[in-house]
Amino acid sequence: MGEFVRLEVSDGVGTIRLDRPKMNALNVQVQEEIRAAATEASERDDVKAVVLYGGERVFAAGADIKEMADMSYTDMVKRSGALQSSFGTVARIPKPVVAAVTGYALGGGCELALCADVRFAAADAVLGQPEILLGIIPGAGGTQRLTRLVGPSKAKDIIFTGRFVKADEALAIGLVDRVVPADQVYDEAVSWARQFAGGASFAVRAAKESIDRGVEVDLETGLEIERQQFAALFATEDRTIGMQSFVESGPGKAQFRGR
Repeated sequence: MGEFVRLEVSDGVGTIRLDRPKMNALNVQVQEEIRAAATEASERDDVKAVVLYGGERVFAAGADIKEMADMSYTDMVKRSGALQSSFGTVARIPKPVVAAVTGYALGGGCELALCADVRFAAADAVLGQPEILLGIIPGAGGTQRLTRLVGPSKAKDIIFTGRFVKADEALAIGLVDRVVPADQVYDEAVSWARQFAGGASFAVRAAKESIDRGVEVDLETGLEIERQQFAALFATEDRTIGMQSFVESGPGKAQFRGR
């Protein structure tokens, strides 16, 4: 368990909890602890889905600018790859991941939320990529993941201006998927994640990989990715259980074993 980031597991749901007061600034240590927590969540069989959470007050207000201000070009050449790969470790968790966004999710905080499969936001949450106001651009995936999520023109508006995006607009443009009262964000995220606790883990994993890999390639290649994943699931015990249960008892009653 890291100093500022920990993985808490309960009833099949793993919560990656950021806890670096006051604003969960994402310094190098936090970045590496996020990597470690995401790796552990990926590897643990008792974790079926993951919630990203920064606490009741703030998700993450961005990078640690005091730390970054002293870095030279050569320093950042060395660090930028590790920065991207630490967040990439979250994006590659082979399980459903939901970001529970409270308060501010700015800069690196927004980029971390973008690594989740879905995002639930508090009604008073604020997201954005204000790096341009510092004379730089997003460096942990923002120019790429935000564009894929909301489209190039909306991403350019948000990134070029560095403006803040309130929860209602974020919902309208697809930056977040659900807006709820602030005191319900975490519970809503856990409830969504918990539905996978008894699910067909390898099928969910295959679906996530097919979607994530498919959007990176042309249609024909994407279809081939899907075909291979689809066929491979016929080697799993869960596929046998699911189909037998359907034939005998109808849909939605299978007791999967995750293998």
